[in-house]
Amino acid sequence: MGPRGTPLLAVVLVLGLYALVEGEKPSACQCSRMTPQNRKNCGFPGITTDQCFDLGCCFDSSVGGVPWCFHPLPKQESEQCVMEVSARKNCGYPGISPKDCAARNCCFSNLIFEVPWCFSPQSVEDCHY
Repeated sequence: MGPRGTPLLAVVLVLGLYALVEGEKPSACQCSRMTPQNRKNCGFPGITTDQCFDLGCCFDSSVGGVPWCFHPLPKQESEQCVMEVSARKNCGYPGISPKDCAARNCCFSNLIFEVPWCFSPQSVEDCHY
């Protein structure tokens, strides 16, 4: 590649890095169900709502003394299942299968030990930005 191709390569690399950094706007439940004291900073001082959402993070400036731009709760199969681990209400029994949990109309996630894996869903009516 000659000297002419170098600027083009630089532009392609910058666009590629931007695509990796730019995130998907999290759902309202992923943001509003995060308690302020559990927020992990995702931005920088003075970040705007749009900049924060572009990073795939949540923005809420209504609580002082905590990050306003913060990492969202993990996605779940259903918005009703998005919640902090401490909010889980047991809906099953130890060793329950995902299929048996679903038969109870409950949520299932076995990613964290020592918490209910089968838990009751929550209404999404309280979710907001």
